[in-house]
Amino acid sequence: MTSQLFPPHVQQALDLIGIFVFALSGGLLAVRKNMDIFGICVLAEATALGGGVMRDLVIGATPVVAFTNLGYFVTPLVAGVVVFFLHPQVERINRSVQTLDALGLGLFCVTGTAKAHDYGLGSVAAVALGMLTAAGGGVIRDVLAHEMPSLLRWDREIYAVPALVGAALVAILISIGHLSTVTASAAALAAFGLRMLALKYGWRAPRAWHRNGSRTSEE
Repeated sequence: MTSQLFPPHVQQALDLIGIFVFALSGGLLAVRKNMDIFGICVLAEATALGGGVMRDLVIGATPVVAFTNLGYFVTPLVAGVVVFFLHPQVERINRSVQTLDALGLGLFCVTGTAKAHDYGLGSVAAVALGMLTAAGGGVIRDVLAHEMPSLLRWDREIYAVPALVGAALVAILISIGHLSTVTASAAALAAFGLRMLALKYGWRAPRAWHRNGSRTSEE
């Protein structure tokens, strides 16, 4: 299968690391919203697993892996407990968390696109689901916390765009028959690098053309 890009034990280890870091970001938002331990764990689970769950439901890969692999379900709970007790320390290493989050973004957009292709979707749909796998959990997190989703906000560095680039590279590699562990890793690193550059230089997506130079309250 196309989505078997890495040895199973390596794939699971990478998935769990990405899930853990995504869960940390969900837990931290819950703390900022003054939620209790249950709310922290719910946001951690939603952030870490939401994108993959939505992808699997769309492609019909049921029961979804998040509920058939105990490690996938428990890892966000562990991250939620870590945030509950150590959130000041986690906030202090936020830059490191963002770096790991960018790595998770790169990994999940690649594996999500490949899995969608394995279930018979065309290139455009597979790219969309690759992006959804990487960024969908963050959207669910923000909606549950009554926030405008970060990837829709102009005042945040681009997030969905790097995932879209990584997913598109995977679709191109599949179409020309050159998707392998090495090329998939390169696509993931491209998404990671673009996200890190966006964080470093404050890159944002352009807004509507000809805005007359006025600043509005949504900024």
